[in-house]
Amino acid sequence: MTIRRWISIGMGAAAFGICASALAGTKCKQESKGLNARAKVTCEQALKAARTRVPNGSVKSAELVEENGKLVYSFDIKVAKKSGIEEVQVDALTGEVVSVEHEDAKAEAAERKKEAK
Repeated sequence: MTIRRWISIGMGAAAFGICASALAGTKCKQESKGLNARAKVTCEQALKAARTRVPNGSVKSAELVEENGKLVYSFDIKVAKKSGIEEVQVDALTGEVVSVEHEDAKAEAAERKKEAK
C-alpha cells in the first residue's frame, strides 16, 4: 500500500470519528413533557437528517417541539464564517427534513425573545 493510500484511510477514519462523536453528544430538549414518547425518530436520527442539509456547522441548540400542530426536531446550526444560524426542522414521526431557514442575528434575537414569554 502506498503512503498516499494510508493517509487517505487515516483521514477518512478521523472524519468518521468526528462525525460520530458530534452526533452522539447531542441531546434534544423537550418543549413540554410527553413529546419524546410521541416521537418515532430519535434526536440522533433527526440530527443526521439535518446534517445532510447543513453538513459543515456546529449545533447550537436542539429541541423537540410542537409547531403548527406538527411534532418536529428543531436544530439551530451555526456555519463558520456565515452570520446568523441555519434552523433545520425534521419531522419527528418520519425523519424527513421539513424546512431549512437562515435566520440573521436580528431574527434569531426576536425568536428568543418570543420564546422567553
